[in-house]
Amino acid sequence: MYAAQMTIGGRPVSGGGSFSVLNPANGQIIGSAPNASYEDLDKAVAAAQKAFVSWSRKTDDELQAACLAVTAKMNAHADELATLITLEQGKPLNGLGSRWEMGGAGAWAGYTAGLSLPMKVLQDNAQGRVELYRKPLGVVGSITPWNFPVMIAVWHVLPALRTGNTVVIKPSPLTPLATLRLVELLNEVLPEGVINCVTGDDHLNNLGVAMAAHPGIRKIVFTGSCATGQKVMQSAAITMKRLTLELGGNDAGIVLPDCDPKAIVEGLFWGGFINNGQTCAAMKRLYVHESIHDDVCEHLVAFAKAIPMGDGMSDQSMLGPVQNRMQFEKVAKLVADARKKGELLLGGEAGDGLFFPATLIAGLKNGDALVDQEQFGPALPIIRYSQVEEAITSANDSPNGLGGSVWSRDLEHAKHVAAQMECGSVWINKHGAIQPNAPFGGTKSSGFGVEFAEEGLQEYTSQQVVFA
Repeated sequence: MYAAQMTIGGRPVSGGGSFSVLNPANGQIIGSAPNASYEDLDKAVAAAQKAFVSWSRKTDDELQAACLAVTAKMNAHADELATLITLEQGKPLNGLGSRWEMGGAGAWAGYTAGLSLPMKVLQDNAQGRVELYRKPLGVVGSITPWNFPVMIAVWHVLPALRTGNTVVIKPSPLTPLATLRLVELLNEVLPEGVINCVTGDDHLNNLGVAMAAHPGIRKIVFTGSCATGQKVMQSAAITMKRLTLELGGNDAGIVLPDCDPKAIVEGLFWGGFINNGQTCAAMKRLYVHESIHDDVCEHLVAFAKAIPMGDGMSDQSMLGPVQNRMQFEKVAKLVADARKKGELLLGGEAGDGLFFPATLIAGLKNGDALVDQEQFGPALPIIRYSQVEEAITSANDSPNGLGGSVWSRDLEHAKHVAAQMECGSVWINKHGAIQPNAPFGGTKSSGFGVEFAEEGLQEYTSQQVVFA
């Protein structure tokens, strides 16, 4: 059993107690993580504040070199971290699983290390010179979810470090082990206190709420549910924190009538079922034109039947279990309701433990729970439509607006449809393909601020204008 420790001020900390971490594939205990106290959180923030004094004064070249060292350290331990991810999160080690996640984390870290926010000259004439500078905020608090424990940590941490901020990170209590090990590794190449990690089971002490209200933390980066994001925003208001919130999505895909069902089936399936559907920007609703609806359903069923599900440590597995019991029961409840209203094409019956088969249900409409609510699991509703305008209206009929997709052979027509979708990202003939060089964020209830690229980097800074 892996007994992990927190890292505070560059030193290992055990905390006042611990909680168990389970393998969702078999329910066995794979390790333990410390249950931090509020005092531990205060110490982590104090360590980050102390480190900020010197870290924030480093040159741009020095910060870049440090982030490249972080990237190299993480890449050198990629397989160790991937194994921890699979054991605690459940996703397969191979395919679009933990090794793929670590590859993405490395790519994001390396790209972010190469970004920069140089001084901009806004005016330089007889009336004077005006310069715009980007300055670090201070201590950044990162609160990460259980679906991509390392990759999302990298999304939060690397831009903070690159812009001269220091970090206190709190991973999900369901998947803390890989993050604890990641922070331990990064402390081998970073000055003490630059990145600190605290963990808790969220029952004894709710560290996330405490972080959002903590006066020593100047920014919170949170990825998770809309409901929790609202609480973070409320708590952060007391201290006027900066916020980046990447919240829930109920992404819609629209398949136009000119599509070849066979050609798009693989993209449709993985757009909805990547990480077993436990992805904010996964496709959660699929609107298909009536002329090809049945063919799309037929090809999706055939493709899904060929995707093996099992323990993530098995080389044969391409899908793993749902990560936790609460999410499993939510998916099961939504599917049970959908079966009463629509046509079950595949799956639908809960398997052993936390395994839930890939499920496809047709005959549903807006207003049905599986369509309206974010299932965050391996179940996809397929909705028939007759007019494209009808599909666009239905896709936009949601409080969420994270991502969406349009599927068509006609690129210009697809772009025309995409422009009418109310979401932060729209993909054409693919879904969820985020990139480190493109800003990512939601509209409506799906988020506040953006991540990635130069626009995401700016969110970790304040601006200062110098008039000379």
